[in-house]
Amino acid sequence: MSTTPSVNWSYPTALRFGAGRIRELAAAAESLGMKRPLIVTDPGLARLPMIGEALDLLKAGGLEPGLFSEIKPNPTAGNVEAGVAAFRSGDHDGVIAYGGGSGLDAGKVIAFMAGQTRPMWDFEDIGDWWTRADPDGIAPILAVPTTAGTGSEVGRAGVITNEETHTKKVIFHPKMLPGIVICDPELTVGMPRYFTVGTGMDALAHCLEAYSSTFYHPMGDGIAVEGLRLVFENLRRVAETPDDLVARGHMMSAAAMGAVAFQKGLGAIHALSHPVGALYDTHHGMTNAVFMPYVLAFNRSAIEGKIERLSGYLGMSGGFDGFMDEILKLRADLDVPATLEGLKVDGSKAETIAEMAVVDPTAGGNPIELTKEGARAIFDAALSGRL
Repeated sequence: MSTTPSVNWSYPTALRFGAGRIRELAAAAESLGMKRPLIVTDPGLARLPMIGEALDLLKAGGLEPGLFSEIKPNPTAGNVEAGVAAFRSGDHDGVIAYGGGSGLDAGKVIAFMAGQTRPMWDFEDIGDWWTRADPDGIAPILAVPTTAGTGSEVGRAGVITNEETHTKKVIFHPKMLPGIVICDPELTVGMPRYFTVGTGMDALAHCLEAYSSTFYHPMGDGIAVEGLRLVFENLRRVAETPDDLVARGHMMSAAAMGAVAFQKGLGAIHALSHPVGALYDTHHGMTNAVFMPYVLAFNRSAIEGKIERLSGYLGMSGGFDGFMDEILKLRADLDVPATLEGLKVDGSKAETIAEMAVVDPTAGGNPIELTKEGARAIFDAALSGRL
């Protein structure tokens, strides 16, 4: 394939995929019933020309957009509250969630909370808590990812940090799934190499953990396996050749595929990455990348057969050990830190992190039950570099 394709998909929602598709922004927003959309993005993106261009596209389409960008890299409850206030004061009627995981997650939760009266934590992804929400109060959502990692653009939840407890919580509702997604690989070209690598490794972690989970979901397995292939074949390319739109497009596909696949489950990579990110404010994808081989080693007895089958599909020799070698080589080629020290994470909060990991919503998908002792062992291994 010599050019990036331009296609329309409807799984799991309507995706407009292809270079230059951002020019359809106004028409897409209007088709969701938006007249006064609020763009929700992060402060870094808000300063870049692409957000100004998005506002111009919306205005040229006859819409009256607003902009909210008071979002931290790990969005907090305070960020959501400020965004809801901006939504209401501006009399907005929809949200365009624009950016990486922080902008997408915050934007979706702001749209969700705009018409609710109960506190946000009442809608944490526990049991059927989502049924507490007033579905008519959820504003329409259009998602525009500018990274290729989180896959939040095809998700029905947002991860928000509780500042009081320093824990990440998942806010969920089926109607938080964006009505339309515009995946334009041109928007990812200017991403710094560190974030290109971190978000790409996040997509890899999503696919790998979904595939490794013991929950039954053959469709999720199939999507995860192909997503893994796309990452292994394209992440180095986008890191070294940022303007390769074909590779950028494949990475955007892999990111969306990872998020679709992890409906099946995640595991200890994310269960440990979430508290580390909440306590040390590390980049989520890069934290996942650091933990990845140590969690693989921990889970080996439960997943060795599955990884051997995966290796065969990916054309890797050596079964589990060969796959582990390829993970380590990919990390080294992309300058991913070998240990947590490279993320400026020390051992002073190890016990707290282990305690937080076992109650993280993602822990239940790990193929081996994640106990506090197991979480601490993985953390210590990632700190020391012991595989």
